[in-house]
Amino acid sequence: MDPLVRAALSVQELARRGLGTAVAALFGAMLVLHAGGALPPSVAVVVAGAYGASLGFRAYRRLRRIAPRKTAVLDADLFSHLAVLVFLVILHAPGGLDGPYYPAVYAFVMLTAAFARPVATVVTACFAVLLEAGLGEFAFGRAAKDVLPHAVLVAAFSVLNLLVFRAEITRVRRLSRARLDGELERMREDARSYRLIGAPTSAVDPTSSPFHPAPKGDPERLLRSSVDHIHQTLEFSLRLLRRSLGLRTAALLWATDGGSVLTLRAISTDDPDVYRGPFRAEEGLFGAASRSGEPIALADSRARRHVPFYKTPPPIESVCVVPVRDHGSHRGLLVVDRTERSPFSPADLALLSGVSDFVVRAIENERVFVQLERAKVEQGKLYRAVDCLAAATTEAQVIEAGVSSARELASFDFAVVTLFHRNGREGVHEICAASGEGTAELVGQTFRHNGGLVSMVVTNKHPLPFRGDYDGEKQMVFTKRLKPPAVPSLVVLPLSVHDNVLGTLVLGASQKGAFGDSVRTTLEVLSRHIAVSLANARMVKRLEDLATTDGLTGLYNKRTLLELGKQKIRAAARFDHPLSVLVCDIDHFKKVNDTHGHDVGDVVIKGFADVLRRTKRDTDAVGRFGGEEFVLVCEETDGEGAKLLGERIRQELEATTFHVKDGPLQVTCSVGIATFPEAGTDWEQLFKATDEALYASKRGGRNRVTVHAPGKKKGAAA
Repeated sequence: MDPLVRAALSVQELARRGLGTAVAALFGAMLVLHAGGALPPSVAVVVAGAYGASLGFRAYRRLRRIAPRKTAVLDADLFSHLAVLVFLVILHAPGGLDGPYYPAVYAFVMLTAAFARPVATVVTACFAVLLEAGLGEFAFGRAAKDVLPHAVLVAAFSVLNLLVFRAEITRVRRLSRARLDGELERMREDARSYRLIGAPTSAVDPTSSPFHPAPKGDPERLLRSSVDHIHQTLEFSLRLLRRSLGLRTAALLWATDGGSVLTLRAISTDDPDVYRGPFRAEEGLFGAASRSGEPIALADSRARRHVPFYKTPPPIESVCVVPVRDHGSHRGLLVVDRTERSPFSPADLALLSGVSDFVVRAIENERVFVQLERAKVEQGKLYRAVDCLAAATTEAQVIEAGVSSARELASFDFAVVTLFHRNGREGVHEICAASGEGTAELVGQTFRHNGGLVSMVVTNKHPLPFRGDYDGEKQMVFTKRLKPPAVPSLVVLPLSVHDNVLGTLVLGASQKGAFGDSVRTTLEVLSRHIAVSLANARMVKRLEDLATTDGLTGLYNKRTLLELGKQKIRAAARFDHPLSVLVCDIDHFKKVNDTHGHDVGDVVIKGFADVLRRTKRDTDAVGRFGGEEFVLVCEETDGEGAKLLGERIRQELEATTFHVKDGPLQVTCSVGIATFPEAGTDWEQLFKATDEALYASKRGGRNRVTVHAPGKKKGAAA
């Protein structure tokens, strides 16, 4: 049956995708009838209107890309409709299919090959050939073989245009991408040289790693804006300096590769032929100024040999090189020259030194601005994470919100959350959640405290391993049997609250160095928030349990069971289903307390609660009403079914032996049963009938089950 269903679905999907082309074929058939004179004028007008509406609808869907994944289908629908329009125009042009306007078909096919998907181009070309064959056969009485030359030309135009045009588009896109990537790389290199971002190290920078995609804040745009602002500031400063001192050229060379290489970063000059570098920083005046840290000036004909960024020898007679230093470190050189052989005065040197300091301050301001913007983005992520965690009220919701928030802060391939349950001095770890390929079999696994990374993080309350570098052959995360997917980067973060470790968050990435210092610090803050939310969820769960369950037995308390009982009775009345209530009371329980003490009485009550918990069905609600009295509310259960359940409870308790200090102890119970709606239509009536049946069991000798019999005297048993 399954292959037939799949085949039927495939045929249905194929028919749905070809519906637009089928509609175009219908309009093509109408065109053939119209060309043969068999279509009345009124019908032709209606068909023309329907065709215009269909064409407009196809064009709208294609331009708006209503279904982006089905672009080929949209192209086939639109261009097959356009093929009908092209042949309609040719038929009404002078000469018809044999006239001078027929090559418009070739132009249309070329247009289709240029803008439609290849599959749509093939469909449209075949449609055009078939449409021409139909027109020739039924409207003009031609043989089908007469269309063959035109079909060959249509195929040739389609294939050639498809290959040439697509190849040219691919080439242009490749060149554009290479040019764009080059510009971005130069921008990043400028940003690194200005120390707006760090150089690529093991701490992966989000702006330089394809593994860590840019968030919606777009740090690339921030860096680009900062670099452009720095360049504008430098160019304006050099232009102003050049006019103030009557210079021929003012240029700023920036140090890269540890200060051994200089590149031209900004220049103001009338010389259009300038070489941007790189230049060696140890040679000539550049090296002297870099080593001394003081301005170096030269005023004679040798000056032109010390300015290497001119491609042709310049007519300069004096040059001055001023080092640019940032917090004592050499960052670059400010180079100025003149055509006159006049030395630079102390005032000129002071102005040049001031400009170099201004350059450093401008870059420092942008650096601080970028850091503040990044901090704002990271804080925004943490704020959103805190909001998500604050909205979570259960452990499962906290874990899901925590992993989702971690994905916004760092990029990783899998995540595992473990919870630590203290059991004596050692404790047990439980893998409660996992996401990512190869982690499904880990969920639900438990392991004892050992020497693995998870256990060490719980013990030391500190993330491991160091720098996030993981070697699966040498390091153990959970146990030797339970292993995470093989990745080069992994970090285990403690979920701790006030030195109490609740568990760990394990993140793994296939990118080496994915958990650098900056990312790891933010993840540590997030892990603490997750731990606080996890502790709050556990506290809420504990409060809910205290409010709804009995503290001794763990069953529902009286208030909760009353609410459940009334709800179940309303549901039974609405759907006309049977419902039974059982009241179980331990026989001679006061004698147990008086003889053995209240501690033994508590043991008996908890043992009876265990019996009820084992015996009841999943849909039954059981609770302790107080003392030794327990109540069960059983859905979809009539009197006979309730009596069988009561007998199982009575026999199970009678066969249970409690081992106390005075020796083995056995107790029995009495059970009263009432059924809805025979014994009552609301909770008060039903419970009163159940209580009467219980007292009938007590009066009848105890250790028995009594079902309330409506219509008989009070306390009568069935």
